[in-house]
Amino acid sequence: MNTLRASLRRYFLTGLLVITPIWGTILILKTLFVTVDSILGTALADLVLPDYYFPGLGILALLLLIFSAGVFATNFLGKRLVVRWEEFLDRVPIVRGIYATLKSMMDILSFKQREKYNKVVMIQFPKEGHYCLSFVTGETRKEIQNLAPEPLVHVFVPTSPNPTSGYFLLVPEREIIAVDMGVEEAMKLIVSGGFYSPPDKSSSIEIAQKRDRMTLKDSPKVKTP
Repeated sequence: MNTLRASLRRYFLTGLLVITPIWGTILILKTLFVTVDSILGTALADLVLPDYYFPGLGILALLLLIFSAGVFATNFLGKRLVVRWEEFLDRVPIVRGIYATLKSMMDILSFKQREKYNKVVMIQFPKEGHYCLSFVTGETRKEIQNLAPEPLVHVFVPTSPNPTSGYFLLVPEREIIAVDMGVEEAMKLIVSGGFYSPPDKSSSIEIAQKRDRMTLKDSPKVKTP
């Protein structure tokens, strides 16, 4: 009886985990479709095409608007106007924070922003023995590197579940552990707070070698007389 009850409970929870994201995705897409179509579609039908309205006209208008904005923002005049617009929004107290957050999120998700992240690594943060995923963004050079006793690497540690904020660290190159994971997979893992599990690409030998490196770094250093 207990076995049957446990099986039924497991089946129910498994089904709930499968159905919930599917239903949530459908509900969100339906809400967005209805909202956008009702606003843009109705406005477009009233202003331009009163006799040619059809369901989905608002979505079509939104796609055309996005495409037109992309074409406009890539030319010289469009870039200057976008810069002026951002400077104006930066002077508005409340709007400034909202716009900056949304723009940072889009920069993180865009391909251009991903190119700035060279690779995914692990470092000990916020204290020794605790590890976190981070992104290498460059190598330290010039005056800062001259002041350091060893080579340093630029590392960005994003926060979870909002990866648009985080910490910029200068980490010794010897303390960085390379991770065989793409930027997109690492972003999913960070945003989900650890619930998402990326596929393992490393072999058992590579994993053992990395584990040995981590053990050596965590082991206490013995002072020689």
